[in-house]
Amino acid sequence: MSHQSSPESVSLLLVEDNPGDVRLIEEAFNTASFDVSLHTEADGDAALEFLHERAASEDGPEVDLMLLDLNLPRTGGFEVLETIKDDPELASLPVLVLTSSKANEDIVRSYELCANAYLTKPTDPDEFADIGRAVEAFWIEEAALPPIPS
Repeated sequence: MSHQSSPESVSLLLVEDNPGDVRLIEEAFNTASFDVSLHTEADGDAALEFLHERAASEDGPEVDLMLLDLNLPRTGGFEVLETIKDDPELASLPVLVLTSSKANEDIVRSYELCANAYLTKPTDPDEFADIGRAVEAFWIEEAALPPIPS
């Protein structure tokens, strides 16, 4: 699993089942000052399969950061977090929960399962650009992402 080979190019895994939200998030990152490779999976099973295939292969797309919705079909976001936390090859992947839930129990559980941040989806579509700018400002420009596990 790779983490940020170049600050000018970032690979994001978006796990989101709502096509409208996927489009808004894609648009938010289209205005970023860095090259974004956005891979999207619509459910937790597909996301975990993608990550495990990537961890087993050096030929697949790299993932620097994951944006994870909690409310997913099949395997939900909490189960995805738990699986990532318990897998040594995936545990260092930064995961930002991006969900519509404002419930305190969801926030607490996400952090207990080692989410790196909890972001609530905006209700106004124009505010999705703010999410893109916030991720860019902190996670890309300021934070040091973990190196590739050996």
